[in-house]
Amino acid sequence: MSMIENNKRDRAIGYFAAKMHCSQSVLAAFSEECGISEEQAFKLGSCFGSGMRQGEVCGACTGALMVLGLLYGETHIGNTDERELSNRITELMMRRFKETNGSCKCNDLLGYDVSTPEGRKKAREEGLFTDFCPKMVASAVDILEEIIEQK
Repeated sequence: MSMIENNKRDRAIGYFAAKMHCSQSVLAAFSEECGISEEQAFKLGSCFGSGMRQGEVCGACTGALMVLGLLYGETHIGNTDERELSNRITELMMRRFKETNGSCKCNDLLGYDVSTPEGRKKAREEGLFTDFCPKMVASAVDILEEIIEQK
């Protein structure tokens, strides 16, 4: 474990405050449970921030989906039970994130098109990456913990 807090929510927010992407922050907070190192989590999640830099699915939500995949994803070709479980958990995560936050899409959440330099600049100027995004990281962790608890 790193210098970051023990509680997963605080750990994820700490990673984000240390300038990791939202996707990296959520995944790394659960790295031990997922059987991967913190470094592997950072690498795996590194291309998913800001909705894959296209304003698509929020990286915090994507990081949570990576955790669910590592914990409950398919491991055997043709296993329909595993496929059904991973599909059901994916749909649950996406639905709860959208219900809680109004959308799963980064651009919708931030109100700017972060796939453009202008959109990223405006979001940065308004402090959205430092003030709003940590709330999405926390939300993704909270929802993820609920899903894991119910599993």
